[in-house]
Amino acid sequence: MEADPQKLKLFSFLVFSKLEGAVTSGMVHLGDRLGLYRALASAARALTVDELASVLELHPRWVAEWAHNQAAAGIIEFSRGNEGTECFSLSPEARLVLATEDHPAFGMGMFHRLPQTMGSLHHLPESFRTGLGRDYDSHGPEGAVGIERSFEPWSRAFLIPLVLPALDGLVDELDRGARVADIGCGAGGAAIQMAERFPASSFVGYDISRFALERAAEKLAASSARNVSFSDPRRDPLPQDESLDLVTAFDCVHDMTHPAEMMRAIRRSLKPSGRWLLVDIKALDTFEENVAKNPMSSLMYGISVMSCMSSAMSVEGGAGLGTLGLPESKARTMAIDAGFGSFRRLDIDHSVNAFYEVRP
Repeated sequence: MEADPQKLKLFSFLVFSKLEGAVTSGMVHLGDRLGLYRALASAARALTVDELASVLELHPRWVAEWAHNQAAAGIIEFSRGNEGTECFSLSPEARLVLATEDHPAFGMGMFHRLPQTMGSLHHLPESFRTGLGRDYDSHGPEGAVGIERSFEPWSRAFLIPLVLPALDGLVDELDRGARVADIGCGAGGAAIQMAERFPASSFVGYDISRFALERAAEKLAASSARNVSFSDPRRDPLPQDESLDLVTAFDCVHDMTHPAEMMRAIRRSLKPSGRWLLVDIKALDTFEENVAKNPMSSLMYGISVMSCMSSAMSVEGGAGLGTLGLPESKARTMAIDAGFGSFRRLDIDHSVNAFYEVRP
């Protein structure tokens, strides 16, 4: 069968449009790392290349080529000044996504760790041959910082006022004093945030990433919280005496090598009246459904190969759920199999995550 010339052109365009996205993503990483977006966001007007380069003490020729890429991609704004000079600026929306770290729409976390994520390509051929992936610490300290910058802006804005009140009576319980564990705590932002808001309760964050735990220790030292600590569960495991009132797990179960075992451990840790707040990627049951209803499905499957599934298969026998591997149906079945008695999806709207209350 011979190729259709028109379809060949279209397919070539499709493939190279993916390469454009990858290259432009690298330029987004540089814009964040070099402070170019922050400089544009701070300016009262559009800046020329020379002005932008001068603010950051950068070479104008390099800044010009970067700005041309970003404007061509529609990420920054282009205009002509009074004398015909090229000027660049950020739209109000771009300021939030690219340069406002405390806004829930801030999106630079994944771009922060882009070099580490793409660096996994050096090791992935061996993973395809052996079946063994690499854990999150293979991405180094910057990988942990990238995860932190990805998730904490939304958490800071919505965890206390929106998510916790969605669990009936939980806020009052935490005000009175409860024992809480945060599984896969990462850099500790959620645990510290809850500890500062609920001083009568005690919190322990658990993670196996030494880089994340080091970052959590730094954040804890800079906080006012004295009712939270952080541990590696391989050395200091989750209690198994039904002593906890609440367990949280934010965006981590699909990354685990043995998620079913972890669910059973969570069940053994909880009081009969306790609850587990499970937050994980909003996935559907089949590949076809994910592709039809999630415009970012190709991104998520690719990130899974480079990060999530790789982590979940970083030991022999790893479950390998992957980024879109824990839809509600599977999460419910696994929770019931682990000994939980009820599973309820919470009415919380989020572009990426689904929220569940799981009880003994």
